[in-house]
Amino acid sequence: DKVLEFLKDGVDISTCNQNGLNALHLAAKEGHEDLVEELLERGSAVDSATKKGNTALHIASLAGQKEVARLLLKRGADINAQSQNGFTPLYMAAQENHLEVVRYLLENGGNQSAATEDGFTPLAIALQQCHNQVVSLLLEHDTKGKVRLPALHIAARKDDTKAAALLLQNDHNADVQSKSGFTPLHIAAHYGNVNVSTLLLNRGAAIDFTARNGITPLHVASKRGNTNMVALLLDRGAQIDAKTRVSTTHTHSLSLSLSLTTTTIIITTTTTTITKLLSLPYLPYLE
Repeated sequence: DKVLEFLKDGVDISTCNQNGLNALHLAAKEGHEDLVEELLERGSAVDSATKKGNTALHIASLAGQKEVARLLLKRGADINAQSQNGFTPLYMAAQENHLEVVRYLLENGGNQSAATEDGFTPLAIALQQCHNQVVSLLLEHDTKGKVRLPALHIAARKDDTKAAALLLQNDHNADVQSKSGFTPLHIAAHYGNVNVSTLLLNRGAAIDFTARNGITPLHVASKRGNTNMVALLLDRGAQIDAKTRVSTTHTHSLSLSLSLTTTTIIITTTTTTITKLLSLPYLPYLE
């Protein structure tokens, strides 16, 4: 009430302390909804930031103030604003285990793929802090309306090496299969995610793991024309002449995907590789 009286007396609402915190930031931290509303009505910039780049929404999320977060978003706050270290409001809520704030931010457009300058996503920090309910919520929201994927597959799809490393550290099998029989390496190969693929291979993922119909990660990468992935897999010893159950070699997959560059990578890998390729019954790019 005293603060509201000061406001009515014309106090400067933009005044900050040495850290760049202003009245809106402090009100958001303490969960004073009426004061937040009054400050916004009197012209406080909803996305004004501290010296570290934190907005009122960052601070409300860090403090678990869901209703303040709701009010700020209603007034146009940037839900995916990043601080100087790359922290988003969702990241901060996940870090502090504020489940309902995490849920609200996800439902209103919070981007859980945004990473900090150290490469941590909301999922990675929640895993590191052992906030199991937040982890479950993030995974559930990520796969909403889709086939549910194991956590390591989701990390592979996002090229989230921090989350993947934490999962593998907690005794996750690098070759855990989805319901369709694909491993995280298959998923990483599909999206061309070299970083997480390297991590998976270093942690013992089977490079020639065959999913349904005999599909290997190299089949997937070549079909998608992901040249860097193909190069990585070949360099790590993937079998170039492995066939699917419909007798499709990697070179056939490449040809079908019209990826001349990727085909060239395979053809120029080694003399042995060239010999194997020339023995195949159908090589469109060599005809």
